[in-house]
Amino acid sequence: MKESWFVKWRPYTGDIEKTPVAMNEYLPAGQSVALGLQHAFAMFGATVLAPLLMGFDPSLTMFITGIGTILFFLITGGHVPSYLGSSFAFIGAVAAATGYAGAGSNPNIALALGGTIVCGILYALVGLIVMRTGTQWIEKLMPPVVTGAIVMIIGLNLAPVTIKGVSGSTFDTWMALVTVLSIASIAVFTRGMVRRLLLLVGLVIAYILYFIMANVMGLGTPIDFNAISNAAWFGLPNFQSPVFDSKAILLIAPVFIILIAENLGHFKAVSAMTGQDISPYMGRAFFADGLCTSLSASVGGTGMTTYAENIGVMAATKIYSTIVFVIAGAFAILLGLSPKFGALISTIPVAILGGASIVVFGLITIAGARIWISNQVDFSKNGNMMVAAVAIIMGTGNYALHIGSFDLGGIGTATFAAILMNLIFNRDSLSSKPSTGATAPLSSPASSIKE
Repeated sequence: MKESWFVKWRPYTGDIEKTPVAMNEYLPAGQSVALGLQHAFAMFGATVLAPLLMGFDPSLTMFITGIGTILFFLITGGHVPSYLGSSFAFIGAVAAATGYAGAGSNPNIALALGGTIVCGILYALVGLIVMRTGTQWIEKLMPPVVTGAIVMIIGLNLAPVTIKGVSGSTFDTWMALVTVLSIASIAVFTRGMVRRLLLLVGLVIAYILYFIMANVMGLGTPIDFNAISNAAWFGLPNFQSPVFDSKAILLIAPVFIILIAENLGHFKAVSAMTGQDISPYMGRAFFADGLCTSLSASVGGTGMTTYAENIGVMAATKIYSTIVFVIAGAFAILLGLSPKFGALISTIPVAILGGASIVVFGLITIAGARIWISNQVDFSKNGNMMVAAVAIIMGTGNYALHIGSFDLGGIGTATFAAILMNLIFNRDSLSSKPSTGATAPLSSPASSIKE
């Protein structure tokens, strides 16, 4: 008998305080709405921060991630609980392709959109292949030694640009440090949902302190609130059209490899958490993620990926119903339709964004190390040692190979180097059974924070 595309839904009849809610179960409407809002708040901080760090419109990104999450639910048939948020994996490639300095809107955003569309198409094609062939070949091609190095490269490659961005004035340098300490304090000294929202809460605290010191005490450039008062409460976001440039495509398109690596980690985490094997739906998830990434970029949004914050919420609540993600997506769409919300986000000072970037990129780097640790990568083997060592230095130093007039960029070059060197120097491991350990996810930096 052919399997139905969608899960077979049933009402939850257990004691919510004692027994988990399965992926194919649903709660009463009031509880479902509350849980959906909780997932929306969980993804909020990182989903807003990622477009800001790339010069994209956060309102448009929020709007598109809501639509993408609902499409993901439909394409996976409700078999995979996930929110599709804006991916941090694109930041380095977008910065390299557009020359973005990290402040204000990105004047070359169209170039980034074209490259992101191609990246999404490649990712979706991999999804179609996986639907036919399974996932073992991907895990052999990108074992933990490779995925860990790739993740670390993303954070390390962006470090010089981040530090330069907060060095414009002494006040900005100090406010960046205040932001780092605010976010770190939330991560260390709080618990539960507040810790899950460490980026959002930390940014709010830093924003208030900046306002006091700049607007009240006159120590720095004051925040201008005129844009908020002039913005409408409701309206469509500002859509953008892509431009397809071969150099930008070569820089951004390879990010699909990183998206595959982090999505593998998310699948392993959810399977372990729920005790249910959802790997048969990985091809659908890859295809949905790739399709939504291309659709997002076609109108001006960022690339997308499954979100670790929301996996964390499921781990804390033991509620895995995929219905709540549809509600979270609907709430994100409503936020994206408010220009006043976008105007508020645009008032965040560069110094605060720079401080948040220091934390974000540092946590991304540590997430790569966690992949090695959780999968017990053996660095006594020279093959593993060479793959990691060479790729990390290439990526950190922005070592970029040129093919004719095309520049692969530091992250792209290091990514391909890690994969090729693993194929050459770790040939014995290719014939062995792939690791089943959970790969640390990269979708958002808060995934590196543990309770």
